Amino acid sequence: MSVVGIDVGFQSCYVAVARAGGIETVANEYSDRSTPACVSFGPRNRSVGAAAKGQVVTNCKNTVQGFKRFHGRAFLDPYVQSAKSSLVYDLAQMPSGMTGIKVMYMEEEKVFSIEQVTAMLLTKLKETAETAMKKPVADCVISVPSFYTDAERRSVIDAAQIAGLNCLRLMNDTTAVTLAYGIYKQDLPAPEEKPRNVVFVDLGHSGYQVSVCAFNKGKLKMLASAFDAELGGKDFDEVLVNHFCEEFRKKYKLDVKTKPRALVRLYQECEKLKKLMSANSSDLPLNIECFMNDIDVTGKLNRGHFEEMCAGLLAKVEAPLHSVMEQAKLKKEDIYAVEIVGGASRIPAVKERVSKFFGKELSTTLNADEAVARGCALQCAILSPAFKVREFSITDVVHYPISLKWNSAAEEGLSDCEVFPRNHAAPFSKVLTFYRREPFSLEAYYNNPKELPYPDPTIGTRTNSPETLNASNKSVHGPESQGKGQDDQKAKGDGHKDDADKKSETEEMETSEDGKQEKNHAPSAKKPKVKTKTVELPIENSLRWQLTNDLVNLFMENEGKMIMQDKLEKERNDAKNNVEEYVYEMRDKLHGVLEKFVSESDRDTFALRLEDTENWLYDDGEDQQKQVYIDKLAELKKLGQPIQERYIEAEERPKAFDELGRHIQQYMKIVEAYKTKEEQYEHLDELEMLKVDKQVNDAMIWMNSKMNAQSKQNLTQEPAVKVQEIQAKTKELYSACNPIVSKPKPKVEIPKDEKEEQNGPINGQEDTDAQPGSPEKGAAGSTVAPESAEGNKLPEMDID
Repeated sequence: MSVVGIDVGFQSCYVAVARAGGIETVANEYSDRSTPACVSFGPRNRSVGAAAKGQVVTNCKNTVQGFKRFHGRAFLDPYVQSAKSSLVYDLAQMPSGMTGIKVMYMEEEKVFSIEQVTAMLLTKLKETAETAMKKPVADCVISVPSFYTDAERRSVIDAAQIAGLNCLRLMNDTTAVTLAYGIYKQDLPAPEEKPRNVVFVDLGHSGYQVSVCAFNKGKLKMLASAFDAELGGKDFDEVLVNHFCEEFRKKYKLDVKTKPRALVRLYQECEKLKKLMSANSSDLPLNIECFMNDIDVTGKLNRGHFEEMCAGLLAKVEAPLHSVMEQAKLKKEDIYAVEIVGGASRIPAVKERVSKFFGKELSTTLNADEAVARGCALQCAILSPAFKVREFSITDVVHYPISLKWNSAAEEGLSDCEVFPRNHAAPFSKVLTFYRREPFSLEAYYNNPKELPYPDPTIGTRTNSPETLNASNKSVHGPESQGKGQDDQKAKGDGHKDDADKKSETEEMETSEDGKQEKNHAPSAKKPKVKTKTVELPIENSLRWQLTNDLVNLFMENEGKMIMQDKLEKERNDAKNNVEEYVYEMRDKLHGVLEKFVSESDRDTFALRLEDTENWLYDDGEDQQKQVYIDKLAELKKLGQPIQERYIEAEERPKAFDELGRHIQQYMKIVEAYKTKEEQYEHLDELEMLKVDKQVNDAMIWMNSKMNAQSKQNLTQEPAVKVQEIQAKTKELYSACNPIVSKPKPKVEIPKDEKEEQNGPINGQEDTDAQPGSPEKGAAGSTVAPESAEGNKLPEMDID
């Protein structure tokens, strides 16, 4: 089972996995742990991540980034309409009314939903995880901003499904950070002691989130959270961009915002300048060559001036800090530490204001960029049955108060009930019981729209249809009811919650028709026993902006087709690159290491063919099918392969002759030793040794003849003998001679009396002069175990 945590950021994404007993943030194919949240569309394929980031300038209209903010939002949403003007790419309305992204893909105009585009990014992150883990990935935990509503969260879930991922849980960014912080702490207070309160400040590229968490040994409890969805690193970039747009307008008479490509380049340079100013307070330059109309532009700025320009943004830092402390009913002295994470948290002015608010130094023990992904991976490991993780309880909070409303016959109007107040514990379950004879609907909604960064407070509607019970074929549990009509059956509905997570605790309440809560009374002992029949109640869910199953399946199918197209295009490009690489490689080598192995006329012919191929690649061969490139490479190798083989033969031939020569010399010495009747070889058979002598002489004659023939051969011609032939001759010699010369000497049986006399004690003393390594004595004369009778093996032992 895979254990993967994915942090899908506005600008960058991180993937963490559980392996080797810990959590590790994995790198992509560029050896970078950060993958840009960017997708680029081309005439033949898509590019995702770093490859797409490289096309932001060259293919700006079809390269999309920052799409995370449009999840679960309608095209006519005021937020979407206001964001349109600052985008380089185009937005369009989907048939459902949701926001789509309009691009040119496969030379056709396409409109992709936000879920589809996010699925493309998740597919890339999934591949990164699979490459790192060397196995398929399905189960994961994905992070979302804590201020996401139910519609936005379900949109992310749909995107994961389209990408072929099984999202076990969506996890709030701040909760993931608290888990990554707390699970490794060994000094947390005991469960019965006063908890340790820690504030977590997360300033990312697009949002600002603050939470306060209470830690005890083995558990964490979120107390409160606050946010500003309109404050992030991108807003500081925007200040810089506007400043330089105005400066270039006055200085160079350039209207930057009319040229998307120039604007994208300015955003990139301003982001770099912002990071440099975080580390340096002196004047820093901004230089862009050929910016617009072939004009080079320059500018400069320092941190002090930048902070003055950002005064309005910096003033927004404290409001969520005040809010979270008020909600948690804590004083500043109750806070143990303040942890700050997020890419934009490195801005010195931000850190200074947070530190000043709490009156203490900020803590940076967590990795500012990777903490969210690591927390998600830890949550996935906790949910996975395949991993054993230290017991750790996580209690999150509901960020917006949630209510239910329904039609009430008694009051002839709507009744409502707040089911989950703000900062109610989550996961959590409540059971609401309704008594109805007629079909009725429950509508879940956020009851404080002013706090909601979303135009529509509606979560969804559940329609219950009691009159269909008689007609429906449902399994019945328990005995038949006596004298009780179908209309009196109870309809139970689960309360909605912010992120649709399962609840861990249960609170039961009974709601009458007028919406007032009534206490459950224990049944009287004298009350007659009533048998009941339980049936499953048909319920129809209608969630706000929910993708239908058919649409999700269609998007999954389309994603599969696009993945296949990307794969085919990669193979085509690889085939083309192989031709190009071969042209460059052989052109260099023809006047280098291969020069001696090709005649002048052949070299000129081959060089001309290489030059023609290079010209073809940048002309007619720019856009050909994969097989065309494969055939072109095969044609070139017909000319180049023989030259390369002659070079390789010349390099390897001396080594092969040396090896054969060593074998000949070895066997010649053994034959000579046998002829001089050395004791070591006197047991060998004379006829067999004559065969060895003949084999050695034949091999010697063969080697000398081949070496002489090769010495007369021109290097530009085919070799007189090939390495493979020499190696075959060496193998042949070894196979013929080695079995004969390596025959063991027969053992001579020693009579028992003589053996005892040789090995027995001398004058009643043990033989202290036994040689090291003898069968019965170790190197220091210690007794060692005798060899077993089975091939010199000692008995096997189980080693714990």
